[in-house]
Amino acid sequence: MTPKLLDTMQALAAQAANRSAATPAALASTAPDPANFAQALQNSLARISQAQDSANSLRQAYELGASGLSLDQVMIESQKASIAFQTAVQARTRLSAVFQEISSMPV
Repeated sequence: MTPKLLDTMQALAAQAANRSAATPAALASTAPDPANFAQALQNSLARISQAQDSANSLRQAYELGASGLSLDQVMIESQKASIAFQTAVQARTRLSAVFQEISSMPV
């Protein structure tokens, strides 16, 4: 976790404990930066894509008979890429559910 995110989470936890101290100015100062979230999301997707590309290139190299490459390495990299992708899908599903819940809230 980044220090800024941790500070924001701690500030929100403190505000939740003491609701009377939560002013609009205090809430605005602890709001997460949308650009940071977008950048973090892009970085995560890039790492997932890189893991998938690495697993595919290892698989192709193994199929072509590259020396010094074991099936264990290929399978481990493949599983890492698969787990990363499944995690991204679960995160997308949760974000979508949260968006639907927030959009259905009365104003």
